[in-house]
Amino acid sequence: MPPPPPEPEPEPVVIHAWSAPRSLSTSLMYSFAQRDDMEVLDEPLYANFLRVTGVDRPYREELLSNMDPDGNKVISEVIFGPGKRKYRYCKHIAKQRLPNLSSDLMKKGKHFILIRNPLNILPSFDKVVPPSFFELGIAELVSIYSELCELGSPPPVIDADDLQRDPEAVLSGLCEDLGIPYQPQMLQWEAGPKDFDGIWAPWWYRSVHKSTGFSMPRRYPLIIPSNFLQVVFFTIVLNMLWFLQTFPFALYDLLEQSLPFYNVLKRHVSKTIGSPQPTLPDPPLPVPENKKILVWVGDELLPRDSAKVSVFDSVVQGGDAVWEGLRIYDGKVFKLDEHLDRLFDSAKAMAFSNVPSRDWIKDAIFRTLNANGMFNNAHIRLTLTRGKKVTSGMSPAFNLYGCTLIEWKPPVYDNSHGIKLVTATTRRNSPNSIDSKIHHNNLINNILAKIEGNLAQAEDAIMLDKDGFVSETNATNIFMVKKGIVLTPHAEYCLPGITRATVMDLVVKESLVLHERRISLSEFHAADEVWTTGTMGEITPVVMIDGREIGDGKIGPVTRQIQNAYKVITAGSGVTIPRNADE
Repeated sequence: MPPPPPEPEPEPVVIHAWSAPRSLSTSLMYSFAQRDDMEVLDEPLYANFLRVTGVDRPYREELLSNMDPDGNKVISEVIFGPGKRKYRYCKHIAKQRLPNLSSDLMKKGKHFILIRNPLNILPSFDKVVPPSFFELGIAELVSIYSELCELGSPPPVIDADDLQRDPEAVLSGLCEDLGIPYQPQMLQWEAGPKDFDGIWAPWWYRSVHKSTGFSMPRRYPLIIPSNFLQVVFFTIVLNMLWFLQTFPFALYDLLEQSLPFYNVLKRHVSKTIGSPQPTLPDPPLPVPENKKILVWVGDELLPRDSAKVSVFDSVVQGGDAVWEGLRIYDGKVFKLDEHLDRLFDSAKAMAFSNVPSRDWIKDAIFRTLNANGMFNNAHIRLTLTRGKKVTSGMSPAFNLYGCTLIEWKPPVYDNSHGIKLVTATTRRNSPNSIDSKIHHNNLINNILAKIEGNLAQAEDAIMLDKDGFVSETNATNIFMVKKGIVLTPHAEYCLPGITRATVMDLVVKESLVLHERRISLSEFHAADEVWTTGTMGEITPVVMIDGREIGDGKIGPVTRQIQNAYKVITAGSGVTIPRNADE
């Protein structure tokens, strides 16, 4: 009888490594090649890329004559063909994933993405081809990530900087993510060319051929003892020139184009890797809806993670900005014009120039609310900065850059049961220093008081003026009731809040007696009722101050009366939010 036919070789589990050029992708291929269960393929789709795109390379003809240029044939017979080992590692450059290729390429096997900051790629990119957005292929990396997510298999993402910094942690974490055992021999390899190198290796792999493992590049000059031999000194300096390479600023525009795509993937870097600083988990948001909020910055709506201002902006350089907090009730912006009046007054007091018009700001607010579907129980944080500076410094003679920031927030205080306050040692600003009637962003004074409140496990802190009279809390205006009379401090050392003014009107309309005067701390300690007012918190009862129970420690009748009156006025007034035309 003839011998039985040989058993067909099994199909290995394919591991697809996707990267841009100059991203340590060859070093990583050498690392995986050290495993006893792995075979590797160096850019198996390169010939297909050259054939379809027609791009030129010094080795183009040699490569096309030695590699199969039929991409789909390569996918079926080479990438997913039979093999002798359990795993097959395929090094792919992202731009080589072309539309003519079979969907099996993405649907089969295990995938991961290697990224590197374009700032570190571009200086050495033009060894063979001129750098361009197409040649870099970083946008295609984002596309690959998105497609794999749509297929239900979000790929692990690792950063080349982390790989160099702590290769063992990164490689072991990557193996865990891929579901394969980590092998320590992945950390080192022998120097020199490899038999699996692509034809293009002499043009691209000279540096990696000198390596025997991942090494952290020196970023700063070494301090060399003066008694070292001169020849040794020069050798070290020459070897370091590569590490101290100046960025070619002719590529600045390409860097700007590429960084947003790198940053998109950077947010998905695996958390199991080593890092120079501990990687903190994403904190839970007080309001989950804010995770995918759209924010108005300058003159456009942006996703949350893209909503940023320049480091040259005045608000970063010196807290040089003014702001307002507004509330949305039942499709209306409450006291919108009053808040904008105060915003423009503050901007004028700060000598802002080129301030956007009232209609422009309203339009930005309405467009943001519509885009987020915020029509009730929402809070607006509207910030207007002096603008970006052409250089660092305190001079305000620069352009204005406006920011409208919208967040979806319910009240932050417990308005049903009340809060506790303590008195801060930090005094409220005097008009001699910074006038609190300007609603500015220099809030260090308030923040220091808030820290005292936090340490005392109180919701907020009362701030006194320079003479020891109560001014306000770190975040709100304050009222008290004694024998049926409502009292509130003069707005000399505090912000004359819009909610404060609304409540003062309500007190009169409710036929209550209102006194505005200097009030000592002991009067608040002995008050029958206390509440605070603010756009964010509305009317918040205070049940304890400095360990002293206010009244009977419960919400008083006058407080409830004003709370109810405030609910009525917020429900019945405000500027209606224009809805999008297609709704």
